[in-house]
Amino acid sequence: MKILLVFDFDNTIIDDNSDTWIVQCAPEKKLPIELQDSYEKGFWTEFMGRVFKYLGDEGVREDEMKRTVTSMPFTLGMVELLTFIRKNKDKFDCIIISDSNSVFIDWVLEATSFHDVFDKVFTNPAAFDSNGHLTVENYHAHSCNRCPQNLCKNVVLVEFIDKQSQEGVNYTRIVYIGDGGNDVCPVTFLKKSDVVMPRQGYTLQKTLSRMSHSLKPMESSIVVWSSGVEIISHLQLLIKE
Repeated sequence: MKILLVFDFDNTIIDDNSDTWIVQCAPEKKLPIELQDSYEKGFWTEFMGRVFKYLGDEGVREDEMKRTVTSMPFTLGMVELLTFIRKNKDKFDCIIISDSNSVFIDWVLEATSFHDVFDKVFTNPAAFDSNGHLTVENYHAHSCNRCPQNLCKNVVLVEFIDKQSQEGVNYTRIVYIGDGGNDVCPVTFLKKSDVVMPRQGYTLQKTLSRMSHSLKPMESSIVVWSSGVEIISHLQLLIKE
């Protein structure tokens, strides 16, 4: 019986947002105003498609994008945390559910040699087309009205757990490590024995704090973190139980 660790990617594993970080590749490191203004709430993936097209049209190539993405810093203590998980893989399964894209996450995990820590990555599929432009698609379609239309992390998590269960893999508990507004939906699915670990000072933590004040407390326990080292300490306690 293992513990399932669920990670977000942007502002959790890495200490920035990969989609906004890539803008450093743009001329003068900024997007034209009309492109910036074209974003509609809930349609971030479509917006990023236009950003990638613009970068491609401006002559930004794959190797330059890769250099930029792999220069993103890891969040404090994350390298130590992922190294700890690797040493204890017999006790943990580990997945990423992210609103970034498959190319960016692959590049980062490959550059840092952390691919082996993760059993599965669920994110928006991306690829370079014949013109050398990066294209990105929605991860799936869903009917959750709380989430952006390209990805409901709750749906992904529930489907993964069901599939594992059909294959005879059941988890003693789930530990969800994230930071953003799109992490709120999946953590509401968690049970009493599970743990939500929101990053200190970010949207997920602020939202959970508001929910507890408005008498909509979570079933699961909440452990706030600001460094991966604090997460290690908590995981060590869970392993001992």
